[in-house]
Amino acid sequence: MTDIVIAAATAQSAPVTNWPVRLLLVVLVFGVLALVLWGMRRGWRNRQRRQADLDEPAAIPEGLAPDAEPVSGVYLGSVMAGDWLDRIAAHGLGTRSRVDAVVVDAGIAVQRPGARSFFIPADHIVAVRRERGIAGKAFEKDAVVVATWMLGDTAIDTGIRPDHTEDGGRLSEQVQRIAGSQIDGSSRDGSE
Repeated sequence: MTDIVIAAATAQSAPVTNWPVRLLLVVLVFGVLALVLWGMRRGWRNRQRRQADLDEPAAIPEGLAPDAEPVSGVYLGSVMAGDWLDRIAAHGLGTRSRVDAVVVDAGIAVQRPGARSFFIPADHIVAVRRERGIAGKAFEKDAVVVATWMLGDTAIDTGIRPDHTEDGGRLSEQVQRIAGSQIDGSSRDGSE
């Protein structure tokens, strides 16, 4: 028994950490993360530059009197019509934010605190429908109200996800009323 105690007392323990290697690995991980973030930022700026020829959306006119209560939710972004992954970066249209969508006879006021607000004139709205998602975000069936509208000569899909499910139907009906368009009852994935 005393031999075991003596052997244990004389044995050296391994060093806990090899600090130079550990610090090198930490610096390497942070370097890779910085490179990824730099690449993402550069890609977004290149997308903005490619889309710079898009017309600027209209500002919200002064003194709008809402015909109905605003619908609060999340502005998911705008994409090129028909391609729910081709997010528009120009003019702040691709920035996800909180939103209050106010429908008036003249159009839709998209009020975004902390991001650029804009106005969609009623005569520019082509269609409105309910979808599962837009701009790379997917949710439950019919969770997103998508308005297709013309920004100059370019067809745009803009997606808003209302905070409350029942507000999605109300927003769709209000937009349909002012635009005189039909709600497309089918989703892109073919479900009804």
